[in-house]
Amino acid sequence: MYIRYSRKLFENSFLLIRTKYTIDYSRVPKLIESELEEQHVRGSGPGGQATNKTANAVILKHIPTGIVVKCHQDRSLHINKKRARSILLTKLDNFLNNENSIESQIKAIEKVKSTAKERKKEKIRILKDEWKKRENLE
Repeated sequence: MYIRYSRKLFENSFLLIRTKYTIDYSRVPKLIESELEEQHVRGSGPGGQATNKTANAVILKHIPTGIVVKCHQDRSLHINKKRARSILLTKLDNFLNNENSIESQIKAIEKVKSTAKERKKEKIRILKDEWKKRENLE
C-alpha cells in the first residue's frame, strides 16, 4: 500500500491519505522551447469581432516528432498558449510512452476499479438471492 501526504489549505496540519494506486509521472517528457514552433493565427467561430479579428488561436508544432496542436478554446491568447502546451504534452506522452503514458495508466486504474465494483455488485446480488431462498420469499 502506498502512502501519500496531502496538505489541507484551510488547516496547517497534514492529512494522511492512503491510496492503492499511484501514477508514475517520471516518464512524462519535458517540453523544450527550442523544439517547439509556435504560430498565432486568427480565430474563427462564435465570439464576433473579439475572436475573428484578433490573432488569438495558437498552433504548436513539436519539430522532432511532427505533432501539431491547434488551440482556440478561449478568447485569450495566453490561456490558449497554456492549453496548447498541455495538450501537446499529453499527445507527446501518448506518442512516446504508449502503455506507460499518464492517460493509459489512469484508464488501467479505472478498469481495475470498475471490475472490482462489478464483482462486489455480483456478490451482493448472490447473497440477496440466497437470503430470499432461505426466507422463502420467492
